[in-house]
Amino acid sequence: MAGVAVRRAATASVDAGTFLMGTNDPRRYPRDGEGPVHEVDLPGFLLEIHTVTNDRFDGFVQATGRRTTAEELGNSFVFGGLLPDNFSPTRAVAATPWWREVEGADWRHPEGPQSDLTGRGDQPVVHVSWSDAVAYCQWAGGRLPTEAEWEKAARGTRVGQHYPWGEEREPGGRHLMNVFQGQFPGNDTGEDGWVGTCPVGSYPANDLGLFEMTGNVWEWCADWFDPTYYARSPRLAPPGPSYGTSRVMRGGSYLCHESYCWRYRVDSRSSNTPDSTTGNLGFRVAYHPAG
Repeated sequence: MAGVAVRRAATASVDAGTFLMGTNDPRRYPRDGEGPVHEVDLPGFLLEIHTVTNDRFDGFVQATGRRTTAEELGNSFVFGGLLPDNFSPTRAVAATPWWREVEGADWRHPEGPQSDLTGRGDQPVVHVSWSDAVAYCQWAGGRLPTEAEWEKAARGTRVGQHYPWGEEREPGGRHLMNVFQGQFPGNDTGEDGWVGTCPVGSYPANDLGLFEMTGNVWEWCADWFDPTYYARSPRLAPPGPSYGTSRVMRGGSYLCHESYCWRYRVDSRSSNTPDSTTGNLGFRVAYHPAG
């Protein structure tokens, strides 16, 4: 794969202002701390319209020589449904047995050593830790968005709705994001057009011009995670807790299914330890506005 050393890609401008963050929906996950709804004031910022792709990450690696966390560890976590039927048995995660620890899985080999990035240059880079994402952002002259910035951008001009386009997940039967279709975890029918990751820009952008803010891959944010934070966070540009053990992830992924993970929403939140790497977790870059 030829590396494309694009340090800064196309961005959308998110204007300064106040928005309503969080949800009071009774179906929300209390353990995730998705509520209460509260007002947040943010200065303006820029956010790349796509998650960072394999091609762009390859350019970063070629320019810097970065070895990712998964490469250093020698393994990463892959959804079992994407592994070939004859794949050698691997250790599964006890609480979520569909996740398999695969030796040799990393950003260049998303399903293990037998896989590569052929035909996937325009798909989101995965198997990147929070530290990998931060390193890329610094190289690009940007940073990870805060959780509040991410939600404001994902919502666009919509208020109190679950998805970047409105309140219905599939309005008129139209698929507007890449999530798990069928019966989880055994049968992804791909009714939305994809099984696994899809190329960036596969679905319509929100009204700010941002693509795939829900579905496809989870996105790292800058903040430490605390499920009680919304109840006490400052109104002005909340930076997240001052310490923690996990970092915030936003947006859901191709593995989210309503039966167990209704987190493909602009108001959902989750977390992972900063050294975690999986086949459904990527990031996008934020910038301070020019001037």
